Amino acid sequence: MENSDGLFNPSLASTLKKLDPENGEQILDYFQTHALLARDKALLQSSVRDQKKLLVENSKLKKDIEQLRTQLQDKQRRRTYRPLFSPPKTPSFTPTTPANQLVSPTGQTDGSLMAPPPHSSQVKESGRRRGQRKACLGPEPVPLEAEPRIDVSRLDLRVGRIRRVRRHPMSTMQSVQEVDVGESAPRTIVSRLAETTNFEELQGALVVLLCNIKACRQRGVISQARLLFCFSSDTTELLVPPSGSTPGDRVTFLNYPGEPDRELQSKQRIWELLQPHLQVDSRGVANYKGSRFEVKGKGLCRSRTLTSCGIR
Repeated sequence: MENSDGLFNPSLASTLKKLDPENGEQILDYFQTHALLARDKALLQSSVRDQKKLLVENSKLKKDIEQLRTQLQDKQRRRTYRPLFSPPKTPSFTPTTPANQLVSPTGQTDGSLMAPPPHSSQVKESGRRRGQRKACLGPEPVPLEAEPRIDVSRLDLRVGRIRRVRRHPMSTMQSVQEVDVGESAPRTIVSRLAETTNFEELQGALVVLLCNIKACRQRGVISQARLLFCFSSDTTELLVPPSGSTPGDRVTFLNYPGEPDRELQSKQRIWELLQPHLQVDSRGVANYKGSRFEVKGKGLCRSRTLTSCGIR
């Protein structure tokens, strides 16, 4: 029978080996692989309802954000064009008649007969007043641009296979891996593995990598990607993609279908903002805010033994 870890009872395993010593282990591996696939399928089916609810909530939030944006734009327009609708100032008249006005033959006074022509300084002042009135209109409204999304879809997560592992030549706490990610040449990665890690067991293992970080030099070796680890207070282990994955397979998220950045900009600190939300649930499945790490058609990414822990 299968236990909670996806492995078969030792007594059943020993029985299979006795019945078929040559192919017993292969049969057991075959059963274990199909048991894990069946369990992943059940997890995916159980999460469809929750994922639909999240999609509905996301659409509502988008509508609310659009309404708030239009309200802000309307307020900004009113604030900018308010001086246009202010009432004009009426000139004040004195009841007395100026002494320089003459009386016309019809008995009406005409101030234009004796009024001197406007001086050039008065013309300049009127021009300045017009310029000042234009300046009072204020600056043109600045269009509100949509804020860039900050979610896990901006991370380029791929499946890789470790081809070679060796100690860092200048650091006893670090190691250097050459990982095949489906490209023309393997990527060199500098990471910190546990002291008890067996390098021979890591060769040929499937791992999950963050591939769109900026390459950086670490103690003389250029690191071109980042290995994802599951970690608790005193234990660290590699995040494992589903069996049957091949190097270069994308790790996607059902609720976050966007395309990843070509390269994460260090000034935006995208990885630092997203990393606290990368978790392993109580079943050992990796997720981001409830949306699971998935390789389409092949299954879910999970931890080997850790549960309810973080990912870095």
